Amino acid sequence: MPEINIETIRAICNRLPSVTEDIKWGNDLCFNISRKMFCVISLEIPIKVCVKVTDEEFEELSVWPGIIPAPYVARHRWILVENVNIFSTDQWEFYIKQSYNLVKAKLPRKRMGELS
Repeated sequence: MPEINIETIRAICNRLPSVTEDIKWGNDLCFNISRKMFCVISLEIPIKVCVKVTDEEFEELSVWPGIIPAPYVARHRWILVENVNIFSTDQWEFYIKQSYNLVKAKLPRKRMGELS
């Protein structure tokens, strides 16, 4: 299984429509849909990645070794993957796309109309 790195995650995020990226808090690469984050990569080594998951997945994944409820946003069902190689590239594609769709589904109708 190929090693997962920042560029792997970045490529998956940037393949999704209307994605922007920026640096927040000085050290986090954030991927957004209409100014709402759906994936965050800590730029410190080793990298860590936050994504939003479903309620069921949150309960299941939060107890895996290498995954914890994300600080500050766990109540919104975000996980922090501390060991990015716990998931394969296909699994990352699934969870990132799902996070994107979960965040996009909560956008106000006006913001949805602004998307390209």
